[in-house]
Amino acid sequence: MIRMPGQSHQGPLPPLTDAQRTLEQELHSHVQTLAGQIGERNLFRHDRLVMAADYIRTTLAGAGYEVRRQPYEVGGKICENIEAEMRGREKPDDIVIIGAHYDSVQGSPGANDNASGVAATLALARAFADTTPARTLRFVLFANEEPPFFQTEHMGSRVYAKRSRERGENIALMLSLETIGYYSDEPGSQHLLFPLSLIYPSTGNFIAFVSNVENGFLVRQLVGSFRQQAQFPSEGGALWGLIPGVGWSDHWAFWEEGFPAVMVTDTALFRYPAYHSSADRPELVQYERMARVVSGLQAVIAGMANAPQ
Repeated sequence: MIRMPGQSHQGPLPPLTDAQRTLEQELHSHVQTLAGQIGERNLFRHDRLVMAADYIRTTLAGAGYEVRRQPYEVGGKICENIEAEMRGREKPDDIVIIGAHYDSVQGSPGANDNASGVAATLALARAFADTTPARTLRFVLFANEEPPFFQTEHMGSRVYAKRSRERGENIALMLSLETIGYYSDEPGSQHLLFPLSLIYPSTGNFIAFVSNVENGFLVRQLVGSFRQQAQFPSEGGALWGLIPGVGWSDHWAFWEEGFPAVMVTDTALFRYPAYHSSADRPELVQYERMARVVSGLQAVIAGMANAPQ
């Protein structure tokens, strides 16, 4: 555990700005399409996985990006990672990746896990489409994060991170957006395991920045920036990677290749009652709070993309 800078927001949330209200509607539209219309999407519902990939590519192209695919074969079927890039003007070889997995676990429409992360990635890509960051911003959507592919050679982010290492890419930060749409003000709504339950709040109304001990400096930097930019409860954890949940998303794949990576999450199963179930539907996602989080992340990412070091 490393002490985080600044103070987590407490008390009532301020009214949404006009930009945040527009963002709220955008996020809702993406989640509704992915989880409400397409629904369960994975290798075992390959047609739906393809539909989700088509939607992502169309959305990114509509924002003005040249979209690139990284297809690979699993069990005789083609899966693909999808990327869009805003090239840096001063330090183009320094890359900041914002990513999320677009598959859902078997038997679930995957609204919060992880249409919420995909929606945020798409909205952030649109927000940065007309900017000129100093560093390169890359938005990547991954296949096959869920079991039985998690932490195997077929995990999309594992395939992607290996290619980045082979190419000698300089990834300054990978930010994994994982299950970010559920919050509760009810006391006792957060159910972290001991000893984390002694350290973090028992009310599940915060967004968490999580990584391993080696990336503690990055967690501190991100949490400090978020707390300066956003009036929303936030917590940070630089923890041992073997603690359950700490490595449970696409950031793990980048750790494996030696890249700095941090997960942004609502803590998923430690809070969300519909986790990995058929009940993980669009109506459970709290778009107003999610818009506040994504708005804050936009400011954080802008800072990282233009950091002098």
